[in-house]
Amino acid sequence: ERPYVCTKCGRNFYQNSGLLRHASFHTGEKPYRCPQCGKRFGDSSNLMAHRRLHTGEKPYKCADCHKCFSESSKLVIHRRVHTGEKPYLCPDCGKSFSQRSHLVQH
Repeated sequence: ERPYVCTKCGRNFYQNSGLLRHASFHTGEKPYRCPQCGKRFGDSSNLMAHRRLHTGEKPYKCADCHKCFSESSKLVIHRRVHTGEKPYLCPDCGKSFSQRSHLVQH
């Protein structure tokens, strides 16, 4: 059950803290600042991912080819190279794509 609901968009959250973090999306508030370059973020997890650009840290490793990534979402996309998964289907021609951006470009 997700009892915490955003009054602006209706998105539901398990915890009130998630709802509070989400609220900055609507207000445009960006309270988290990178100490290296000053870039600001609305969510602390986005700041953490950004800081890896400065440090070069890549903690997410592909079990098949050992390629490393700074973001878990990039590893998920990369894994499709090995699995052949193409979850994004064009409704017009039926062609499948491994990334949503490739479908949009198509």
